[in-house]
Amino acid sequence: MTGSRNDHPAGQALHRSVLLDSAVDYLVNDSAGCYVDGTFGRGGHSRLILARLTDSGRLLGIDKDPQAIGFGEQLAAADPRFAIHHGSFAQLDQAMGAQHWNAVNGVLLDLGVSSPQLDDAARGFSFMRDGPLDMRMNPQQSPSAAEWLAYAEEKDIADVLWRYGEERFSRRIARSIVTRRQDLPLTTTRELAELVSAAVPKKDKHKHPATRTFQAIRIFINRELEDLETGLETAVDRLLPGGRLVVISFHSLEDRIVKRFMRDLARGPQVHRSIPVTAEQTESPFRLVGKAMKASAHEIRDNVRARSAVMRVLERRAGSGQGRG
Repeated sequence: MTGSRNDHPAGQALHRSVLLDSAVDYLVNDSAGCYVDGTFGRGGHSRLILARLTDSGRLLGIDKDPQAIGFGEQLAAADPRFAIHHGSFAQLDQAMGAQHWNAVNGVLLDLGVSSPQLDDAARGFSFMRDGPLDMRMNPQQSPSAAEWLAYAEEKDIADVLWRYGEERFSRRIARSIVTRRQDLPLTTTRELAELVSAAVPKKDKHKHPATRTFQAIRIFINRELEDLETGLETAVDRLLPGGRLVVISFHSLEDRIVKRFMRDLARGPQVHRSIPVTAEQTESPFRLVGKAMKASAHEIRDNVRARSAVMRVLERRAGSGQGRG
């Protein structure tokens, strides 16, 4: 299931960000600290974080999407405690360097495509709305989904659909795409959705047949999993003692990466029992905070997209020092 973040610019009564209160509750443990919202969107989480900070607190927002940056610039103009950086959270070091920050009290990553992106047909993320086949979170970067599908090898398309969408009919869909483009290129979301629907022999009555294909192409085009792996590594390196990394995922591929990353860090160094070491030498400087959390039934009723959200929290132990340890 393709998940989405839900944000609202000031003055618009749209859905609240998924797991809004819970995420900020876990993130902010020092009201005078420095924090990073690595997926600013329309600023839903950022505004609540700022509401929890004192005049000494600081918040840095990061987003790939130029439209999101526009909203971030408005917030920065209204609140001197906030700054916005255009780019991926994988570039956290660069974004923090521009603020002359060496370490932070917390990093929030709310993964996936945001509701404003998904609901805007012109962005090409949704098979439910006909629009140009784009799918880029940053339209200033190339290629778009249509451009990639116009030249990619059949095997490469099939591999993307299988790896990032776990689509069992990936080869059949890739073959249909290559056959179709010989006569006419795919240029709209409706064209791709109809092609996939025709290519898939067995339909899931609870899911549109194009769901996995659109998810896979979007993840590939935006390098979402590569950025996630880099972003996680950089974030924990930059956490102060007591600082937390809060991550909200919307599908199994993301959550699998986050779960394994946090579990391995919290477990600490794995040393063969024949090697003499002290307990202190094998203790991890990180700990998991609680278990995986999901949206409440009430939140899911208000926002059906919240049903697939999973939040995980990792903390650098107080007294552990900065750095991976």
